[in-house]
This record gives sequence, structure tokens and C-alpha cells, in this order.
Amino acid sequence: MVQLWARYRQYRARVVTAFVLSTVRKVMDVVPELLIGAAIDVVVRGADSFVASVLDVPDRRDQLIWLAVINAVVWVLESTFDYLSSLAWRNLAQQVEHDLRVEAYAHVQGLDMAWHESRPTGATLSVVNDDVNQLERFLDTGVDKLWTLALNIVLVGAVFAASSWTLTLLAFLPIPVIVVGSLWFQRRLQPRYTVVRQAVGRISGLVAANLGGMATIKSFTAEDRELVRVGAASEAYRVANADAIRASAAFVPLIRMAILAGFTMTLLLGGWMALDGTLEVGLYSVLVFMTQRLLWPLTSVGEVLDLYQRAMASVRRILALLDERPVTLPGTRSLPAVQGRLELRAVRAGYADGPDVLHDVSLVVPAGEVHAIVGPTGAGKSTLLRLLLRFADPRSGRVLVDDVDLRELTWEALRGRVGYVAQDVFLFEGSVAENIAYGRPTASREEIELAARQAEASSFVEAMSDGYDTHVGERGVTLSGGQRQRLALARAILRDPAVLILDEATSAVDNETEAAIQRSLAEVSRGRTTVMVAHRLSTVRHADRIWVLDAGRVVDAGTHDELVDRPGPYADLWAVQTGDLTTERTGA
Repeated sequence: MVQLWARYRQYRARVVTAFVLSTVRKVMDVVPELLIGAAIDVVVRGADSFVASVLDVPDRRDQLIWLAVINAVVWVLESTFDYLSSLAWRNLAQQVEHDLRVEAYAHVQGLDMAWHESRPTGATLSVVNDDVNQLERFLDTGVDKLWTLALNIVLVGAVFAASSWTLTLLAFLPIPVIVVGSLWFQRRLQPRYTVVRQAVGRISGLVAANLGGMATIKSFTAEDRELVRVGAASEAYRVANADAIRASAAFVPLIRMAILAGFTMTLLLGGWMALDGTLEVGLYSVLVFMTQRLLWPLTSVGEVLDLYQRAMASVRRILALLDERPVTLPGTRSLPAVQGRLELRAVRAGYADGPDVLHDVSLVVPAGEVHAIVGPTGAGKSTLLRLLLRFADPRSGRVLVDDVDLRELTWEALRGRVGYVAQDVFLFEGSVAENIAYGRPTASREEIELAARQAEASSFVEAMSDGYDTHVGERGVTLSGGQRQRLALARAILRDPAVLILDEATSAVDNETEAAIQRSLAEVSRGRTTVMVAHRLSTVRHADRIWVLDAGRVVDAGTHDELVDRPGPYADLWAVQTGDLTTERTGA
């Protein structure tokens, strides 16, 4: 909580205001017990009562009327301040929840792609959503309850101290037991709720992954197996929660026994003192009520501790996420204009602590030319594209655009000038037009439709029920793979980038659509640097230069005709795809 206090300095005045409102409410809450004692004192002592001496009203009925009026005012004030304090705490909790969630999401967006790829999406989601919600629940009610409990002890203690030190000592004897018990339970609960939050993260990760892979689950009739896996994760969460609940539930019976001891002492000794005449009857009734008021609210300590431990487990996970630091940081340099010349100089690259995927790769893509990267699976093609987009940095060597190292550029200077079409196209929840305009939200409808025509997407879009306003659904699941790729190509074209990067942009289209996209690529790549990765060599045969990768090294390069005319991996692959090479010759 100290870290949150330091992090959100702008809300300190609101926190103080909330505490003040809670304090006034609690003071008003204690007054009715005092009024009950005063009323009994009026009935018993009449003209000699405390009220008579203060208000100079000898008649008992008039005294009771005064007490009724004061009681009504107190209740109105208590209700008013209860509303105001509740409003203050809840609004504060909602604001902190909002800020922390946005901060956590912004931080996650700034982390490297390698971090995202190494962590289950559901685990991140559980922190950004569920853990932040747990903190909000504690700020909403928990802090107020803790403060009220502390005030209750102070205010009631003051009443007891003014009445009888003997009864004060006896009534307060259970409190050390409750405090020690609370600290003991807190130590027991902390590791249990850490396990609970971890179990929540595992469930979230598993469910998120399964929902994303539902087509695969169904195609392999794995529903029962996945149900068992989710059930096992849910059971682990239930067991972890049950363990924490057993520990927290045992707390209230302990407090009840302590309350019993304190209440009994006040009831007996206070009663004997009233009978002996050493304690006024009205004051005795106040102390009996106050003992209940003092000790009974402590039964909620278990509930508050439960909220506190859940919140602290969540805060630790949130702060751990915020402590993650990106490895790939933006530079400070911007470019007034990007010509599009790309170069890799003696680049080595890999993933995390694994072996190198690219070995001493050097290549140059002159501005305005179309170059292709081909090679077998695992050759390092996608890794090379990650370097061009600066999703990762090379282990050694340099990646340059217009002779400037990518590490020197701001994200806008680099990625703001690049159009990217991934092999696994991601479409967002929204309309077709919104997805095409994602990289350029200010584009007009005419520009969106032009980009769709250039990507050979206009024909199927216009055939949809609502045309460009058709809702495509989450991840574009209502569209075919080829349709999604053409929309992604339109999205890249609309951005009018200096560099266009295509990762298997025609992998999910038929031959007719591939030919149409090739025609559009010939148009949109004119005067624009284009780098494309492809397995289907027919897609890249018209490239200005083709780079052949194998085992992370450039093993050949040239135009399509040059590579086909000389023996090598490209010629062999071309022969396989055109049916001119036998299976025995390729070793397949």
C-alpha cells in the first residue's frame, strides 16, 4: 500500500477527505449510545439528571423531547456522512482501479514481443483485469472498515476512560488477544492468497488459450480432454481457495470468545458497581452498550483481513508486472523522410537464451525495389522480418534503414513508415472499414474503398450484407483466410508506407486470388521498398532480387531467372513446386 500511496500522489487530498468523512460518520455513530444512557439517567434521576443540569430543563418529559431532537439530528448527520464517505471511498477506488489498469495495459504494450510470446495471454489478462479488480474491492470497503475499527476503539475507549478505569481495563483486555490473533492469521493467510492468485492466472491462461484454439479443439474432438484440463485447473484453484478460507474462517470464533469475556466482565462488575452506588445507572447502561460497540465490530476483522490479503497478493503481481522492463527501447531520432533503403550487416539473431537463428547475415534492399526472402521452414525468414520491424534486436551486427541504425529511431519514425501484413492476420472487433483504416484512422471512405480495390478485396466486401460497415466479429472469424489476408493487405496499402513487409501474404488464397493480389502488389510496390517472405515461389518470381536462406544463412541470391538457371536450393524448390523434379531427387 505504501507503494500505491507514493505512486498516486494526485489522489492524496481525496484520500484525506475520505478519512475525514469516515471520522465524522463514526463520531455520529457513537453518540446514540450516549443518548440512551442519558435517557435512562433522566428516567432514574429526573431533575438531578445530567441533561437537566446541562440544558436547565427540570421536567422529565421536556428532557426526553430534547434528547429525541438531538437523536434525530445525529441520525440525519450520520446518514449524510455515511453517504458522503461511501461516495468518496468508492469513487476513489474506481479511479485508482481505472488508472492502474490503464497504466498496466500501457506498460504491457511497451514490452517486447519476445516477452508476450513467452507468457500466456491469460496470465497477463488476469493481472490487468482480475488482480486490479481485487485491489478495487479492498479500496472500496476494506480501508474504510479498517479506519472505522481503529476509530471505534479510540472513541469507545475515551468513553470508558472517562467513566471507570477498572471497567476500561477489563473491557479492553480482549483487544491484545484479537490483535495478536490477527497478526498470526495474517502471516498464515499471505502465502495462501499468493497461491490463490497464481491459480487464477493459470485458469485464465488456459481458458484464454482454449477459446482462441476452439477450432483445433473441435477438429481433434478434444473437448473432453480440454474439459478435464480446465476442470483440474479449476479444482486447483478451489483447493487453494478452500485452504485460505479455512484459515480466515477460524478467525471469527476466536474473536467471539474474546468478546464474550469482555462483555461478561462489563456486565458483572459494572452491574455490581451500579448496585453499590459507585457507578450511575445511566452510565452503566452506556458502558454495557459500549462494550458491544467496542468488541463486536472486531468480528469483521477477519473479513477485512481476507480482503487485505487478497488485495496485497494482487498488488504484488501488479507491481511485479510493472517492474518488467523492455529490452528493446526506442531511440530518439526521427527521419523527415524515409527513402526505404534496408540493410543487414553481419547480423546474428536468436530467441531469448536459445541458439542463433541467423548467422552472419548480410543483405541490401535498395530503396524502391521488391525483394523476396525464401527458404525452407526454420531457415530464419520470420526472424529476419522481426529484425526489420524491430520486434527484436540482433545479438550482433546492425539493421539499417537509409543508413541509420534502427536502434536510433523512435517507434513512429520506424514503424510509422512501415506497412506490415502478417501470415496470421489479426482483425479487430468492428466493421470492415474500421479494420482497413486501423493504421490510418483519419482516412476517408473513398480512400478506404480505393485500398480495398487495390488489394482485390472490394468484390467480396461489397457483396456483404452491410458492405464496408459489415461487422467482422472478433479476430475476423466470420471471414475466410484469404479474405482476412486481403483486408490486411488493404490495411497496409491505406497507410501508404515507405516500406511494405509481407509475411506469406498470399498463403491462404487460391490461385485466382493470388494472381489478382500479384497484380495489386505490382501496382502498390511501385516506387516503394517491398520485402516479402513466401513459400510459393510463383508469388515472388517477379521480384527484383530473391534471397535464399537455409539454416540461418544466405546461401544464394539473384533474380528468379538467374536462380532457376543455376543448380541450387532455389532451382530444386522451383522444380518441386512446378512438378519437374522427382521425389527421389529432392529426398522428400
